[in-house]
Amino acid sequence: MHFIRDIYATARTAKRPVISFEFFPTKTEEGERALLEKTIPALMQLKPDFCSVTYGAGGSTRDKTLTIVDRIQRQHGLAAMAHLTCVNATKEEISAYLTEARSRGIKNILALRGDPPGGTGEFKKTEGGFEFSYQLVEFIRQAGGFSIGVAGFPEGHIACQEGKLVDWQRLKNKIDHGADFVITQLFFSNRDYFEFRDFLTSLGVSVPLVPGIIPILSTAQIKKFTALCGAKLPAPLVAELEKRGDNDEAAAQYGIEYATRQCEELLRDGAPGIHFYTLNKTRSATVILKNLRLT
Repeated sequence: MHFIRDIYATARTAKRPVISFEFFPTKTEEGERALLEKTIPALMQLKPDFCSVTYGAGGSTRDKTLTIVDRIQRQHGLAAMAHLTCVNATKEEISAYLTEARSRGIKNILALRGDPPGGTGEFKKTEGGFEFSYQLVEFIRQAGGFSIGVAGFPEGHIACQEGKLVDWQRLKNKIDHGADFVITQLFFSNRDYFEFRDFLTSLGVSVPLVPGIIPILSTAQIKKFTALCGAKLPAPLVAELEKRGDNDEAAAQYGIEYATRQCEELLRDGAPGIHFYTLNKTRSATVILKNLRLT
């Protein structure tokens, strides 16, 4: 199974974009069956380069994450990345997670500080664990055998009171401690991504800075997501969504159009690929990639 750092290196040489998808473990057996037997096989038809599987708030889906990543790799022969956070985990527990991942042939980890249980409130360090994601990156690098990704925030992390430039400098610190690539938080203004990329490049960062794109499925849902993560919805985008009211189908169709234009510009101006936050859905990513002629 490939290291994701090598996937980006090979694609850069070939001058082609890397396409990847993110999934999340479901809360029900029925949902998990639909994910494994319908959603993932359907998106495999698009021939992505890799995919990732999230790790629930507070580590609540730890075992499911590894199980899904393992199944994707064995059943579809696709490199898959397991998310890992610092939340509710000691160094010993993190080490056990890495040992289990390694035993299953999992070679790629997205190292995150993580959100508090329930997704709200302040992050609190677990006794015997890590406070910052750069410490987790360093720990994984020392363990050896993994390609390590980290998260980046084109608008700055919502919890960073000092501003986005300080947040971006902290991201460079994560890279300096061993991260091979960066996947960004969702964003809707490409100017934010380009400013983020140019600043990091000026600091000497050369690892892939991969834009994370979320196709809008409904107006209410995207307003909730952006409020939670601190991303901005540009006024023209909000105006278009409000024209469509509570019509989720109309909002989703506009979301496909908007994301297609976003991706076109990002790829034209040098982004190394696109990481789609699929929300375990197939339609939007499928249509966007067809629009981009990347199927």
